[in-house]
Amino acid sequence: MLGVFSSAIVSPPDELVAAGCRTPSPKITADALLKRFLETNSSAVSMLIGDHVQFAYSHHSESALQPRSFAVKDEIFCLFEGALDNLGSLKQQYGLAKSANEAILVIEAYKALRDRAPYPPNHVVGHLIGSFAFIVFDKSTSTLFVASDQFGKVPLYWGITADGYVAFADNAEFLKGACGKSLASFPQGCFFSTAVGELRSYENPKNKITAVPAKEEEIWGATFKVEGPAVLAATK
Repeated sequence: MLGVFSSAIVSPPDELVAAGCRTPSPKITADALLKRFLETNSSAVSMLIGDHVQFAYSHHSESALQPRSFAVKDEIFCLFEGALDNLGSLKQQYGLAKSANEAILVIEAYKALRDRAPYPPNHVVGHLIGSFAFIVFDKSTSTLFVASDQFGKVPLYWGITADGYVAFADNAEFLKGACGKSLASFPQGCFFSTAVGELRSYENPKNKITAVPAKEEEIWGATFKVEGPAVLAATK
């Protein structure tokens, strides 16, 4: 799956910008990245959302245990990869039909967050049990919300293209060719929201997340880590 966002939606993370500056490497534009995705993934579906967002996904080479799904409702778009162990109980909680999939569920959870402010974002993601990574874009508010499960069972990566777009994908090698060293693994157990304005741990929301510069031989330019979760979580 692939989500690409212009700087009008999300400012490129400083840590990834710095990583790319330390070790300059070849990059391509967001449009070229999308074109490459469509050319290398059979039966891929892509969509332009307004002027600043592009989504694309394919069922090619997906895991039977971690399928990809897409949904849109009330101008909220969701790309989801993985499976929720508690999907049944959450569908009851949100009053959804039995046929609703994980992408629909995440949209409803996001709407609860958006419409019940100041409902804590970590509560929305924290009650999801299973393996997952998802990208949500709310066109009505131009809000981006991205999250990964606490064990990182579904890989998710983010980087910066040659023209300053922030791209999210489930394939590191694919993004490397577009983002060079301005690339990192999205940290497990975390979420990023443009409404909040930063990356946060949903297990330990008070803990600071820092970016550690990667070694020269590593595929990415930085590694994001949650500081001292065991200590700070115990003293919350």
